[in-house]
Amino acid sequence: MASQQIVGRQRELARIAELKAAKKPAFVAVYGRRRIGKTFLIRHAFSDQLALELVGMKDGLLSEQLHNFTLALTKASQGKFPAEETPKSWRAAFEQLRNWCETLPKNKQYVLFFDELPWLASNRSRFLESLDYFWNSYGSQQDNMILIVCGSAASWMINKLLKNKGGLYNRVTHRIRLLPFDLAETKQFLESRRVRLSDYQIIELTMAMGGVPLYLEQAKPGESSAQIIDRTCFAQDGLLRDEFNQLYAALFDKSERHVSIVRALATKLRGLTRGEIASLTEQSPSGRLTSIIEELVESGFVQGTVPYGKSTKDTLYRLTDEYSLFYLQWIERKRRESAGGWQTLRGTPKWRAWSGAAFESVCMKHIGQIKHALGIAGVATTAASWRYRGNRDLQDEGTQVDLLIDRADACINLCEMKFSESEFTIDKHYAKLLQARRETFRRVTKTKKAVFITFVTTNGIRDNPYALEVVDSSLTMKALFEPN
Repeated sequence: MASQQIVGRQRELARIAELKAAKKPAFVAVYGRRRIGKTFLIRHAFSDQLALELVGMKDGLLSEQLHNFTLALTKASQGKFPAEETPKSWRAAFEQLRNWCETLPKNKQYVLFFDELPWLASNRSRFLESLDYFWNSYGSQQDNMILIVCGSAASWMINKLLKNKGGLYNRVTHRIRLLPFDLAETKQFLESRRVRLSDYQIIELTMAMGGVPLYLEQAKPGESSAQIIDRTCFAQDGLLRDEFNQLYAALFDKSERHVSIVRALATKLRGLTRGEIASLTEQSPSGRLTSIIEELVESGFVQGTVPYGKSTKDTLYRLTDEYSLFYLQWIERKRRESAGGWQTLRGTPKWRAWSGAAFESVCMKHIGQIKHALGIAGVATTAASWRYRGNRDLQDEGTQVDLLIDRADACINLCEMKFSESEFTIDKHYAKLLQARRETFRRVTKTKKAVFITFVTTNGIRDNPYALEVVDSSLTMKALFEPN
């Protein structure tokens, strides 16, 4: 089967297998960021059923989109369907599509695939209204039809399609949101391409590129993670050297405000509140700002977490797209330098600061794996951050916990995440800081739960009296590579 060629995506393939087996009409929305592999998944998972595929043209005129529809229908019918002139409207185009579908065998499942839907459904095109009528009046009654729409602009797909208040309201029967690969999938993907890196180097590569398949395709056998990053991000012809501006422009209309928020978040790795974002970007704290932040969240670039003990109005937003952070902190500043620069930067103080924050971001995307390694996979939990600003009058210093796991079994894990090439060493000073942080957390939050200090490190913690004194549980990067 074609689906066996796909590396990773086991959850998505399982859902696709279910809808194939159901033998019912299905309206499927597939969405996820640019370069994530949406089209690849659909083409391979449905290769035997793919009857028609239409790809939207960015900034295409209505006449151009309709002409492309005619070409797609001609190709799909292999010349057997009577040729007609290009339709004047999407309503007429879908009527042609319906007539062609009537010629298909009733006992064979088939797929109609509309790729880059936001580009097809441009303003005043009336594409969505025509799609609505086609599905409600015809497609929803065909047990052998699977209608798939796909788009990279996740916020558009959600607001215009999944939350549609018109005829398409509640019509989508299946949603598939494609996220970047986790570490286990990334390792499997690289090994399928004969790229055999250590777990440490896979994490370093992920911290620069994220788990985006097309980015990972740039890796070549026999290269180290540093060599791959050098060639892909800093060389004149590197794919990711100029990807940043294209990335946001392709996903969002008037993307300048989105980019300004991303840039602000890149300067404050611990996160910003909505009010702090408004202040740093000099934007009005209006509903439009909230919408832009939500679009970034839905598209997977930003993550919002409600701090422990706070309400949603105190949500802390972090830039969690690894490539965007890497571009703004490294590529943009080094674009005029020759390849090879990354290998000389590794180990510098700035590199250590970046790698620490980037590793924390990777860990936060693997909370399921962390819970499993801690033996609490079946316990209801809430992941949050916590920040205490302190009180100068009382000479009380502030502190912050970037990840805590609040558990239903009356326990809380305060997580420390450390990226290190060797075992991480806890010295006397750091041990005192950890003890003070735990006591401050207990005192300020007045929690009655047991509070554990948990370390997630790349290569473990060096065994010494200070570690034995303060560390309750310790995980290595091996835990992060377990299938979720």
